[in-house]
Formats: sequence, structure tokens, C-alpha cells
Amino acid sequence: MAGTVTALKVQKHNKERVNVYLDDEYALAVTIVVAATLKKGQFLTDAEIERLRSQDERDKAYEHSIRFLGYRARSQVEIRRYLEQKGYSPQVVDETIERLGQQQYLDDEAFARSWLRDRERFRPRSRRALRYELRQKGIADEVISAVLADLDESKLAWAAIEMKIHQWQRLNEDDFKKKALGFLGRRGFNYETARTVTERAWSSLNSSE
Repeated sequence: MAGTVTALKVQKHNKERVNVYLDDEYALAVTIVVAATLKKGQFLTDAEIERLRSQDERDKAYEHSIRFLGYRARSQVEIRRYLEQKGYSPQVVDETIERLGQQQYLDDEAFARSWLRDRERFRPRSRRALRYELRQKGIADEVISAVLADLDESKLAWAAIEMKIHQWQRLNEDDFKKKALGFLGRRGFNYETARTVTERAWSSLNSSE
């Protein structure tokens, strides 16, 4: 496999990657940064080629992770699962997560707080439901406890039901309360909180009329 570099060609569909040819035959691909360290006429030993391939595997795992993070923030466990599904080795996965953490792309507490902000804005749920969701994302219990500490269960319940009140405004009192209690129960709120907020919602609806 050892050979002399005879060509370095930027890939047509990915200008950040370069195909390396040894003795006029395609041998491997590397990032453009790594390619800058190579030159035509350079002889590469088997060990050097293996090192370049190993480095490229890490670079690809990192690039995949950055693209994955581009859609939204991710927890460490989500990144780990994603890379494992891509077929990367445990060592490459570990090193990629460490690299992302060092560059502050991964921060489970920041991720958890961002997740909560989105939930509060678009789909409010109870503290219990939020705890379950964050656990499913692989967030440690101590981090979950810290980010949930200041949440007000009643405010969360009101935020959840406030989005629905106008849809139920033509219901009679019994049907309205049945609908509201069921809705809040499915969002994870306990009965006492759901009942109190439902009474407030019904009063609010009637006072507005």
C-alpha cells in the first residue's frame, strides 16, 4: 500500500475533501486541511497511510456531528447514538464527543435549558414530564434537577391550557372542565394543579365574555 503521492484532487461534490492518489491510483480521501500537509512526490509508508485514514475517520465523525448539531442543540447521548448508528468505533465516538465538548459545541446543561425554553414556548408540560423527556435525552439527574429547580408547576399548566381555551369556548362548564382536566393530565400535571388551573381557565373564559 505504501507509495508516492502523484495527485491531490479536490472532490467535485465536497470542496472540503481531497482525493489522494498514490502511484497514479486512488488511495484515500482526506480533509483539505490535511491535504495541505501533503505534496506530490512525497512517499507515504504503510504506517503513515494508516495514520491518515485514522485521522480522516475522526474528521468525518466530527463533520457529521457538526451537521447534526446544525439542526438544533443536542445532548452528548444524542450525539453518541447518532455516531454509533453511523458505524463509528467507540474510540472515535469518545474522541469526537471530547473534541466537541472542548470547543463548546456540547454542554448538557445548556442543552437542557434550551430544551425547556422551547417546551415552555411551544408545548408546556409538567415538571415530571419534562424530567422524563430530559432523561430520555441522556441528561444526568443532577443536571435535570438544577434546570427544573425554578419552574413553577402552576405557571406551566396555565401556559399549556391558555393555548387551548379559545378552542373550547363554546363548551358548557362540565364539558369544558372534562376537556381541560384530560388535556392537563396528558401533559403530566397532577390532579390538584390541573383542577386549580381548570377553574381559573373557566373563570377567565366567562369573565372575558
